[in-house]
Amino acid sequence: MTSSSVVTTVFLPIALGVIMLGLGMSLTMRDFKRVASVPKATVVALVCQVVLLPAICLGLVVLFGLAPTLAVGMMLLAASPGGTTANLFSHLAGGDVALNITLTAINAVIAVITLPIVVNLSLSGFMDGGEELGLQFDKMLQVFAIVLVPVAIGMLVRRRFPAFADRMLRPLKIAAIVFMVATIAVAVFQERANIGGYLQAVGAIALLFCVISLSVGYAIPRLLKIGRGQAIASSMEVGIHNSTLAITIALSPALLNNAQMAVPAAVYGVVMFIPAGVFAYWVSRRTKHPVHQEAATG
Repeated sequence: MTSSSVVTTVFLPIALGVIMLGLGMSLTMRDFKRVASVPKATVVALVCQVVLLPAICLGLVVLFGLAPTLAVGMMLLAASPGGTTANLFSHLAGGDVALNITLTAINAVIAVITLPIVVNLSLSGFMDGGEELGLQFDKMLQVFAIVLVPVAIGMLVRRRFPAFADRMLRPLKIAAIVFMVATIAVAVFQERANIGGYLQAVGAIALLFCVISLSVGYAIPRLLKIGRGQAIASSMEVGIHNSTLAITIALSPALLNNAQMAVPAAVYGVVMFIPAGVFAYWVSRRTKHPVHQEAATG
């Protein structure tokens, strides 16, 4: 077994499992019940995430004329649920973090079904003989295990040992950041010979996709008269994708097993910090004096 195969078969699943375990330890059943209190904001954000973004990403992929493997990688990224860093950016921007947590949990469940569908359609549309690489529907169980099982374990730990879960939240958040950076580094290392060309090929589209995602996630809820805090949460959840999950699925020998398909998510995982940070700063400045702003616009 080569070092790269050890990384993809052992390290990446463990890394993602730790991230999802930390997410689970931050959740209780009350987070899911909270959906009933903000159904409009939840539904709008989920529609943006599940329906609009794959369509927007498809348009960008066609517009930029990406190579087939990179096109599939972009669609894989678009189909991935919100990233764990969305909660942090939402907090910094003054968003409804509780809504972020709820959306993250629901997205993780929905992605078990929607992600294989989007990836299979992308493989059929962009790749010749893509069925040999396909993320087949019978492998949804593996995606389920990667995404939901650690979350469920984390929630169980929090229910049984709440004090321990509280103590572990900060270390697990730090571990999540470390693992995310390490995962991106693995994807970049495996394609190091071609990384310059890939950055040129997908850097602009990854940056543009992030900007559009953030904008859609914020503008549509505001147009539908959803509160600013919930719109910020929606924007971060919709705009910051789980690049770690996308990279893991792309690199895993049991799933796509294609390093080139991991490149868009790896590039996105780096460039998204710029628009996300700028947006968080801008929207936090706008929310400092909401009364005066509303008076001025009225």
